[in-house]
Amino acid sequence: MRVVVTGASGFVGRQVVSALRSLGHSVISVGRGDYTLNDSQWIRADILNPGMAETLAAAAGADALLHLAWTTRHGLYWNDLTNLEWLSATVELVTAFAKRGTRRVCVVGTCFEYDWPEDSDCSESFTPISAHTLYDAAKSSCRRVLDRVAGQFGFSFAWGRLFYLYGPGEHPDRLVASVCRSVLAGENARCSSGNAVRDFMDVRDAGAALARLTVSNLQGSINIAAGEKASVGYVATMIGELAARPDLIRLGAIPDRVGDPPRVTADVTRLRCELGFEARPLRLGLQEALNYWSDKKGS
Repeated sequence: MRVVVTGASGFVGRQVVSALRSLGHSVISVGRGDYTLNDSQWIRADILNPGMAETLAAAAGADALLHLAWTTRHGLYWNDLTNLEWLSATVELVTAFAKRGTRRVCVVGTCFEYDWPEDSDCSESFTPISAHTLYDAAKSSCRRVLDRVAGQFGFSFAWGRLFYLYGPGEHPDRLVASVCRSVLAGENARCSSGNAVRDFMDVRDAGAALARLTVSNLQGSINIAAGEKASVGYVATMIGELAARPDLIRLGAIPDRVGDPPRVTADVTRLRCELGFEARPLRLGLQEALNYWSDKKGS
């Protein structure tokens, strides 16, 4: 397939492009800067610019579109008003591609769309949708509009909800990266109480799952997660043990974030049974993350 990937130079996008190329697909990568990614064709474009959606759709001639681009400024995107611009631009982009004959569209959502249950996993079929921030409200609204657009134009549409990612290229202040960097530097890794339970997934697995979802016939919402529940404290402690420095893990050294949900975990039945994808074990992924940051430290 000839696949267009927006946000291709980002944390997740780079992994998606690599996975699509390894599956033998032709990739057109789209982003704001100038990059070379795994021999894919690169188009420099700002999707928020007026008329850019039609220009891209006309130039690409795509069989499939995977739309990753959105506002992602670390710590700021939750209530960034640019979310509203991305909502409008995404609908315009997908509509432009549909008019040009693209028959498969996959757009990336977030686990924050869910009204998180305290005693069970988030299910695509049964868990209610809620609005916690402007970011997830805009994403959820986008999905609902695109469902209607897909019905009008008749293309196949999937919505991949990402959970908690870590791995190569992660922002250094995020949990796994910050703990790895601290213990490798011989410094205390200051963490919250660590009681919150999450579903952590290696970004390379997320990229591979999204690539396979994009070129599949699977429709509707699907959780992109590992399906392995782990508390923040467990993850931090495991990194300390893998680095042979468990003494540096300081749980409770910083306060828990106000309003942080006690549990955000995924039902991955659709991912495993319908898409046939399973992520690597958490321990292996964390060891590889530690190796990544060790190599970065030495370079």
